[in-house]
Amino acid sequence: MAEFLKPEINFDTHCGDSPTFGRLSTMYDYPTKGITQASSYPKDACQPWLHYNMRLGNLQIDQTLAVGGTGAFGGTVTAPKFQGTINKQSWKGFDIKHPNKPNHRLRHICLEGPEAGVYYRGRLTGKNTIELPPYWEGLIDIDSITVTLTQIGSSQDLIVESIDWGKVVKVKSGNGTSIDCYYVIQAARIDGEPLIVEYEGETPAEYPGGDRQFSISGYDYDARGNKSTKETNQ
Repeated sequence: MAEFLKPEINFDTHCGDSPTFGRLSTMYDYPTKGITQASSYPKDACQPWLHYNMRLGNLQIDQTLAVGGTGAFGGTVTAPKFQGTINKQSWKGFDIKHPNKPNHRLRHICLEGPEAGVYYRGRLTGKNTIELPPYWEGLIDIDSITVTLTQIGSSQDLIVESIDWGKVVKVKSGNGTSIDCYYVIQAARIDGEPLIVEYEGETPAEYPGGDRQFSISGYDYDARGNKSTKETNQ
């Protein structure tokens, strides 16, 4: 393993860490390498500095670029052949005028999952049945219905007693107290072919199922292409 001399930060005129100076060379040359070993380095000489941070105008790599940490690229990366993983995905979101802060906006990102899901939520007070929306009939798979109950005020030992025909959810209090709770009911849509969550391919065009029911961000829509919104509007 190479032996390093720890730089001595003494702010001396000749030995301190100082900025470089000189003319810019545009030739693609290999940098020279010092061959003096630590054991033979003059004791009365300034300790050498190692380039831990480096600034370059252009960089030509003949063989391999090995990045052990994070590679941050502010411009365009062009490579005729790439081996590895670049995962840059579009997020589905909305951006609206802020409802209560002047001169502000509000941006949210959509919740994602491996199904086309719908939900219905509300509050159940003084009764034990939740009637699901009539339009759910023919829209959702009744076997996929799940119910989440949040008790209000006190422990009520709430239980989903039954889900009748995908139309009515019956709730029961295990300790016989009056029911007061929030509910969130979710289900998967059935008005389309099942989603193929993972598939082999490089682009959405290789999706093995039908594509009529999907609209994929960054592929089926979004006129920006590889440009950002700011670049497009310039």
